[in-house]
Amino acid sequence: MITVMRKHHKILMIIITALVCISFSWFYNRTDFSSIAKGTVGTFYDHPVSQVEFQRNARLLRLASQLGMHELVQALTIGAQSETEAFDNFAWNLMVLRHEADQLGIQPTTAEIAREVKSLPAFNGDKGFDLAAYNNFADHVLGSMGFSEAQIEELAADQIALGRLKKILSAGVSVPEGDMRENFTKAYAKMQVALVRFKPEEFANDVQVSDDQISKYYDAHKVELKSEEKRQVKFVTFALTEEQKKLTGKERIDALQKLANEANDFTEALQAQGGSFDAAVQKFHLTPKETGDITQAAPGPLLAGKPQLVQAAFALTKDSPNSDAVQTADGFDILHLMKVEPPHPLTQQEARTQIVETLKKQESEQKATAKGNEVAEKLRAALKNGQSIEAAASATGVKLENLPAFSLADTPPGATPPPKPEPKKESPEMGYIKQTASSLAAGGVSDYVAAPDGGFVLVLEKREEPTKADYEKARNALEQTALTNKGQIVFYEWLRDRRHAAGIQEATKNATAAG
Repeated sequence: MITVMRKHHKILMIIITALVCISFSWFYNRTDFSSIAKGTVGTFYDHPVSQVEFQRNARLLRLASQLGMHELVQALTIGAQSETEAFDNFAWNLMVLRHEADQLGIQPTTAEIAREVKSLPAFNGDKGFDLAAYNNFADHVLGSMGFSEAQIEELAADQIALGRLKKILSAGVSVPEGDMRENFTKAYAKMQVALVRFKPEEFANDVQVSDDQISKYYDAHKVELKSEEKRQVKFVTFALTEEQKKLTGKERIDALQKLANEANDFTEALQAQGGSFDAAVQKFHLTPKETGDITQAAPGPLLAGKPQLVQAAFALTKDSPNSDAVQTADGFDILHLMKVEPPHPLTQQEARTQIVETLKKQESEQKATAKGNEVAEKLRAALKNGQSIEAAASATGVKLENLPAFSLADTPPGATPPPKPEPKKESPEMGYIKQTASSLAAGGVSDYVAAPDGGFVLVLEKREEPTKADYEKARNALEQTALTNKGQIVFYEWLRDRRHAAGIQEATKNATAAG
């Protein structure tokens, strides 16, 4: 195994994180494990699990994500909807994985573990395993997480064990031919549709809101009607110069590393006894920027377009007024909380504009829905009487919009992809259109469908199914994908069963709740 004496340095982990694809957004946040109470968090096969043991397993999640161990992370955090649940699931499921691997005699050899370590994304460059990247990671990341190379090897063994367990569990998995063919047809059939669009705002002019409606709404929702919390922060920026922003590859990383070191020195000055933001600013001869009053919805010009800074600003407290170094596209920012104006209940007069907008929107949407369903019924009746879709639309008094043919999925496996034009961002409503069309038979008319930018009624004019030859070209890839998906389901069912057998109770949830 690769074993070298290591030194400690905190801030470079931010650079390493930028180079490794992380599967879950909450890994960028920091749960304060020191705030968790002492004692035990539950039992595992009647063995009391201490906070120390549990926290160690939970912290391995961050290490696994930094290493790019996506299969292990995704398998052991299944079902997590938040950072807390991800740490909780990973900690318990790691115990299950290790226990079951031991029971089945799955014990990777030293050579196998070494090969797995060398294959990890965090250590791979253009020519494969990069020893410098490994040394860099061990120098600057492991120590700051309280780990050594031994934990990299542990996780490598866990990932090998996971792969072998999945193979054992999926040995009897099969996919019926009919299911594959049906799914292929549903995914790749070309659909030609026409839309009748409805914009709720078109109905807004007909909506009148009375004082009585406003009063009733206010009385029913006064607990929810509050002003937004306002804050004021100041921050310092360690950013690339305009010339440095043009750099790529190692040169850009080196420039970011220099900024990371400077940001680290600044945060250490803040953490020193008696350290303050203003004193650190003076010591490092920096010029901070100050926001005016900001809200999360209106963060002001200095933080606009920088959601990571807005999130950091609204995570600060009176007791912890300084943020960690927050990475942006071209550098790092460190924020300081100046003041907080908490939300306060709104009077009816203060809430009046908000209430009127809400009531108008609700009634406009109701009118659009009613009109849309009325049009849908008329179109169905006209088509049933043998009229063309164009004549039916004309008789109903609505305008049709014909869309280019599409399928639910892109080019099927094995097919030659067409030349790609300039990529266009798909409109938010396209997902609604595809799903609606896929549920109709040719010649069918949908009910009114509400979408983000307004609703529509859809007519499926034609569905062109893929050929048998198309299916045969894609068959092997389809079968492999279907087997993988079924294998995942089998694994998750097995994991749930093994958790139950181990006595892991739902009451152990939130054992890693942040302080």
